[in-house]
Amino acid sequence: MSTEDVRADAAAALRDLSHTFVERDPDDELLREIARDVRALTQRLSVIERRDRLALMRAAIGTDSFPITTSGSGFSDRAVAGASNPTSVDVEVTYEADEVVARVVLRRAFEGAPGRAHGGIVAAAFDDVTGFVIGQLHEPAFTGELTVRYLAPVPVDEPLEMRARLEGRERRKLLITAEARHGDLIVATCHAIYITVDPTRFAGFPDPR
Repeated sequence: MSTEDVRADAAAALRDLSHTFVERDPDDELLREIARDVRALTQRLSVIERRDRLALMRAAIGTDSFPITTSGSGFSDRAVAGASNPTSVDVEVTYEADEVVARVVLRRAFEGAPGRAHGGIVAAAFDDVTGFVIGQLHEPAFTGELTVRYLAPVPVDEPLEMRARLEGRERRKLLITAEARHGDLIVATCHAIYITVDPTRFAGFPDPR
């Protein structure tokens, strides 16, 4: 396994811990043990040199690896759907013609009302899934607007299917739509506007003007 694969595996283990912690009711002894062990691991991690994501992205400018990705939508440790991020959502993406098709499971740590996913995490999942459309276009862009309409309860611990596609362009604006289904039921829809930017500005280089 590569280092990135090992990192992703560790992140998956931490995600499992987080969701299992939320869905179970351990006694005080186990809670104290968890706190002690996790703090010890945190201390060991805290003395290691920080990852410099900006330096990695700047190094990739002008190469086939921009943006740095293992999944088609940015860094593998990005928020929401990065496999190497322990706080991310479980997302598996495939492509059908001009559509991004994502299998999404919002597990117990993302619960809002009992049995239902928190609306904010549904919106965040849409933000990342629509970002896979940007990855297909190979055009760096930022989210300019994200509108989500909730049509039915979005369940936790159940497979959801999100589909997203490019609907059109208006100068620098990329217009993307998406919907989430639980089985045959559409539970939420999304309209997103992304604003394209020059790769050097995306990577934080000074404006040449």
